[in-house]
Amino acid sequence: MVDEAAQLAELDRLQADYRKAVDEWVEAIRKEEALASVNHNVAEVDQWEAAYFAEYSLRKKVRAAKTAYEDALRRKFYHF
Repeated sequence: MVDEAAQLAELDRLQADYRKAVDEWVEAIRKEEALASVNHNVAEVDQWEAAYFAEYSLRKKVRAAKTAYEDALRRKFYHF
């Protein structure tokens, strides 16, 4: 069986990774929102599109971090 202290340390790390990813994602959403809230010229539309792709990439990072954290919690609580 995995040492309880090591298991808790791993859960803390996974939770921190997830929270950091969510914070980065929220920041990307706010950047995209700011670009969507102005009168657009071609350059701004390009920036807005780039902001969307950054947000999308970070959303995938959040999902991966969430899955890793959830899987670790399942192993802790359900022993698999």
